[in-house]
Amino acid sequence: MKRATSLLFLILFSTLQSQNSLPQDYFNNPLDVPIVLAGTFGELRSNHFHSGLDIKTQQREGLAVKASAAGYISRINIQHYGYGKALYIQHPNGYTTVYGHLQKLAPKIKEYLRKQQYAKESYEIELFPEAGDLAVEQGELIAYSGNTGGSGGPHLHFEIRDGSQRPMNAQMFGLDVPDSKKPMIQGVFAYPLGDDAHVNNSQERQKLNLIPLNDGTYTVNQVEACGEIGFGISTVDQQDGAYNHNGVFKIEANLNGDQVFEVNFEKFSFAETRHLNQLIDYEYYTNNKSRVQRLFKTAGNPLSIYGELISEGKLNVKDSLDYQYTIKVTDFKGNEKVVRIPIKGQISDRIQKKEKVETEYLATAQNGLSAKGEKIDIYIPGGSLYEDAYLDISFNGETVKVHKDEIPVHKNFTIGFDVINYSEEEKERLFIARLSDYGRPNYSTTYKKGNRFTTGTRTFGKYTLVKDTTAPRVVPGNFYDGQWISNNETLKVKISDDLSGIDAYRATVNGKFILMEYEYKNNTLTHYFSDDVITETENNLKVIVTDNVGNTNTYTAKFFRK
Repeated sequence: MKRATSLLFLILFSTLQSQNSLPQDYFNNPLDVPIVLAGTFGELRSNHFHSGLDIKTQQREGLAVKASAAGYISRINIQHYGYGKALYIQHPNGYTTVYGHLQKLAPKIKEYLRKQQYAKESYEIELFPEAGDLAVEQGELIAYSGNTGGSGGPHLHFEIRDGSQRPMNAQMFGLDVPDSKKPMIQGVFAYPLGDDAHVNNSQERQKLNLIPLNDGTYTVNQVEACGEIGFGISTVDQQDGAYNHNGVFKIEANLNGDQVFEVNFEKFSFAETRHLNQLIDYEYYTNNKSRVQRLFKTAGNPLSIYGELISEGKLNVKDSLDYQYTIKVTDFKGNEKVVRIPIKGQISDRIQKKEKVETEYLATAQNGLSAKGEKIDIYIPGGSLYEDAYLDISFNGETVKVHKDEIPVHKNFTIGFDVINYSEEEKERLFIARLSDYGRPNYSTTYKKGNRFTTGTRTFGKYTLVKDTTAPRVVPGNFYDGQWISNNETLKVKISDDLSGIDAYRATVNGKFILMEYEYKNNTLTHYFSDDVITETENNLKVIVTDNVGNTNTYTAKFFRK
């Protein structure tokens, strides 16, 4: 007993020491408003873990964003998608903070950026300033909050990364997020894993009926099972001041009082983030839009977010024995929710067998698969799949069905099309598209070499050839041809394309390049007159927009400014 107590003390001391080694008063809230979260660290997103805190900005843009600690701007990344306008600050203690979806940058940073954008004649740009170029003090204005890039609403995406650029949970550094709410349990599931395993007379996944108890915990009806099984849980958390369904901090599972599973969201690396699809029940998510975290580790899963695991979190249930399985879900503030699952080991002689569909196309995790139709071929390299799987593949003219998006794909597989029957003019306007469930074609990056078109993709589904002969649409946004716009702060143009999508744009005034920022969510190009590159009274605007197959539209207009 003394030895066990001493060992427990050492483990707890080591954990506390590790947590206490993180600076607790070094980083400040980057906003002047209290932290209310629209998204938590490690939250489950499509094909990735969320790498920061999404801090609400009171449903508006333009809040002052300040340096969380002293350092220098080490990276400026401007994208149409992703983080949109983003800044990275390198700090003397080795950490990096990240600020994403910004509306605009502070004057000295904007000036540095604009020079490079005009020099390269490009809105999208990535810069790595030297240590002495853009030094900032703690609390110094660096930007204004916005909604740029792949943002679904105004907020600030804020990260803290370690010296290896691994994102870490910013709450571990003392940033306070008021939270008195317990996590929410949306569903609990049981999985027969062994060949002969069964749960409640079935070899299929079973959703268990949650029963709330007066003490705030849950139980379920007794589970009758035998063989190797596992469990899964769908759970979210909320913090004070918001109704967003965010991610939880930790999930633990115990069997008869002994811990058998733990996952926690303290940090991860970007190299492993797509392996989220090995944590969740991907098939259930694609069909039900609810992410179930599996409380067991599958073969080949490299995720570093797991804590102590016994038998990879899997249970070997024996006939005639009783078990108590307990799941505890905890948020960062220690609020917790508990689910207790009574299990009775019982062999059943009336098992509903798991449906197994075998096809001629067996793709293995190690070797992948090659398949060929008359004019279409598929190559799935080894390492693309996490598990061996029979795939439903069919060729129909210029369309191929590559299974359904129920199996996660880790790295690109290739689909090739023979286009020898098309003229050179037709080939220019052709592209490979993935068809939505409703039959709408979505452009898939298409590589053209002679009579062979290929695309690389990580999503199963239907793919086909589509022809796009319509040029993008370009119309004025906040002016009309021949107008005096001396009082305008901006020049806006609306652009759109209804098939292959926008590929490139370029704007000039009086033959001179002007920078225009593209916001794809509202199809708007915006030029800021504060750039001071338009100095004439009479100005001739030309905007050239090209789609992904080369259709081009040129819009011209005249405007006047004093």
